[in-house]
Amino acid sequence: MYRSEPAPAPEPLPFPVADSHTHLDLVDTFGTEDEPPVPAPGAPEVRARLDEAEAAGVARIVQVGTDVASAHWAAALAAADPRVLAAAALHPNDAPRLDDLDAALAEIDALAALPRVAALGETGLDYFRTDEAGRAEQQRSFRAHIAIAKERGKALVIHDRDAHEDVLALLDRDGAPDRVVLHCFSGDAAFAKECARRGFFMSFAGNVTFKNAQHLRDAAAVAPPELVLVETDAPFMAPIPVRGYRNHPALTNYTARFLADHLERDLAAWCERLWANTEAAFGAWD
Repeated sequence: MYRSEPAPAPEPLPFPVADSHTHLDLVDTFGTEDEPPVPAPGAPEVRARLDEAEAAGVARIVQVGTDVASAHWAAALAAADPRVLAAAALHPNDAPRLDDLDAALAEIDALAALPRVAALGETGLDYFRTDEAGRAEQQRSFRAHIAIAKERGKALVIHDRDAHEDVLALLDRDGAPDRVVLHCFSGDAAFAKECARRGFFMSFAGNVTFKNAQHLRDAAAVAPPELVLVETDAPFMAPIPVRGYRNHPALTNYTARFLADHLERDLAAWCERLWANTEAAFGAWD
């Protein structure tokens, strides 16, 4: 699935940025033939990835859970390393498959009470992989996460695939939390304008650099600068020029550079803007 050699290290950024959405627990395990176990949050390879990112100018990350186990992993890493904040949630594709959705939501709620769990995420709707029969439970899970985020005063990180209208409709119906992040933004310019009208952050991943992603570049062009974030969604979707390599937080560097060039921004000022935006969305790391 990925090239065996590591991706070339990028030149450090002139001002640090944050990877607003990553899965460090999967970076060195996903897609490998021998399927090694997930490393412990304090494992040397995890620390090495954080050090590598910091050297590239990606000084902070948001580690995201997608089920109860990975949410606990994210919370443990955030508690152990000041460069990390955690997000905890049930992925929308998993919600219809759980034997006891309410019990799992209760565990996510308990994790959301922890001070370094900064967000409920990634939750949301995915109509690409979940058929009509599972969408009711998916929506129930999403609405529960919205409620927890508001009760706990945390950001809400949304996975939205082929479900733009329903994501906005449910947020409008239930009332969105104060801080909402559309992770791996997948909409076009019109959808970006709707998100901006509601004050939602839009986080762009490596796929904004892909040849077939003009709609994402158009969305980035109309998104207010103060609502733009960058992310890896590692280990997936490494950006050009390292597409095909295993993605990891240091490679956020390339996406930040690409957007600065595409939007005709001074790189240092753009990175400073991204840093401020990420703290506005998730709070301060220190």
